[in-house]
Amino acid sequence: MAGDALQMNTVKRALTGIDVVAQSLGVSGGPEIILKPTRLFSNATKILVTVMQEARVKRLICVTGFGAGDSRGRGGFLYSVALHLLLGRIYDDKDVQERIVHRSKLDWVIVRPVILTSGPKTKAYRALVNPRDWTCGFISRANVADFLIKQIDNDAFLHKTPVLTS
Repeated sequence: MAGDALQMNTVKRALTGIDVVAQSLGVSGGPEIILKPTRLFSNATKILVTVMQEARVKRLICVTGFGAGDSRGRGGFLYSVALHLLLGRIYDDKDVQERIVHRSKLDWVIVRPVILTSGPKTKAYRALVNPRDWTCGFISRANVADFLIKQIDNDAFLHKTPVLTS
């Protein structure tokens, strides 16, 4: 269904008859992602969490990214500098997004993929929850999708923030 994640009525329609939500938001590339702050992630998540609670939809699988929340600064010096310079404003808002999800009463998983590629699904990836194991790398969007699907009825990562890497 086409719609706008910032429109409450659209989100309400999208949740009709739904048991699980996978939220994966993104912004278009361009100079504005470096120069202007964004509130897309936090505003859309506030609306989604509110509507999910009203509709009694309990399960949220939320995709943010490696470098958000307590994974900030864990990718090594070059990754951290590049992330801050290029995507710092986006990741500031992803931090707010994660706080909204953490504070909700939902059954949530926050998924933090490393650098995304357009490669194939290989199922050769790792979901790392221990910060000592977190490392930067690459992962295909297809492998991220595979992981998301597995979270629909699996509680292994419930209330956790796994970093996905190959």
